[in-house]
Amino acid sequence: MTAKKQGSGMLKKFIIALVVVIVVLLGFTGFNYYLKYFGPNVTGKQEYLYIHTGATFNDVFKTIQDEGIVKDTASFAWAARNMNYTTRVKPGKYRLHEGLGNRKLINMLASGTQEPVKVEFHGLRLKEQFAGFISKKIEPDSMAIIRLLDSASFVSKYGFTTDNVYTVIMPDSYQMYWNTSPEKFFKRMYDHYEAFWTAERKQKATAINLTPQEVSILASIVDAEALHDDEMPAVAGLYLNRLKRGMTLDADPTVIFAMNDFTIKRVLTRYLSYNSPYNTYLHKGLPPGPIMMPSVNAVKAVLNYQKNDYIYMCAKADFSGYHAFATNVADHLVNAHKFQQALNERNILR
Repeated sequence: MTAKKQGSGMLKKFIIALVVVIVVLLGFTGFNYYLKYFGPNVTGKQEYLYIHTGATFNDVFKTIQDEGIVKDTASFAWAARNMNYTTRVKPGKYRLHEGLGNRKLINMLASGTQEPVKVEFHGLRLKEQFAGFISKKIEPDSMAIIRLLDSASFVSKYGFTTDNVYTVIMPDSYQMYWNTSPEKFFKRMYDHYEAFWTAERKQKATAINLTPQEVSILASIVDAEALHDDEMPAVAGLYLNRLKRGMTLDADPTVIFAMNDFTIKRVLTRYLSYNSPYNTYLHKGLPPGPIMMPSVNAVKAVLNYQKNDYIYMCAKADFSGYHAFATNVADHLVNAHKFQQALNERNILR
């Protein structure tokens, strides 16, 4: 009996010990599982994770590894495989938070829950400058954006030419995803452009015998000419007077644009014969495209122009940025002489 009791006691101890070992192992396994899925792993070394269009899981893993985005890359890879993320990679700009676990990180990446990018711009003179600026905000490079704007077959679908397509870009603050394609970016700009051109604004454009694109082209000249917004309606009225009379616009900023020399501060007589369709001293009517990205205020100034009899203007000699307007050549020559003297006194020769 004693031997049997001893054997029974040993068995019970063995079973208890086995159970304890199993519980410990299960606890360790569970804790390990918890750490791999839920334990803090994102380091906070990078604010964002950028995943490019067409990237594979291997590309993502290499970026995470190279940039030290997580502490334990092995646990991230294990969790990614178990959550089937390796076949669900989505491009985008993802906001990272220090201490984020693998599960939340992978859920964010697999669902494509990225942070929108705020894109704000105004006053960018050339398409090339604009493309360069945008390429720093979203994934496509500047050449991809330029190629699209210079594609006659593409822009014609929206009613533009490669000369006037820049009028579709209106200064404002936009939100979009980092991996927005050039085509989707253009559509975003076009939708904003269409929303701006209400029936009322189109009627105002028709009343001055201009298309919306032509309004923006004239607005670009007004914007380049008028330093102060409150003078824009008067400048717009002057140019509309010249258009109605069939006169050349004689706008100095168009000559500077045509020559592609924005260091010019004084438009000399010899510049006026520079051969370009953008030179409004040589060619009547509007140039084929805008000479800069016009502000919304300049566009509105053209649509709500000041009704005046001005035909000539010249920068004021006090360098206030305002203009001296004239209805006849004699008065204009007096104003021009004063300004030329002021330029000479400041040794501004070109």
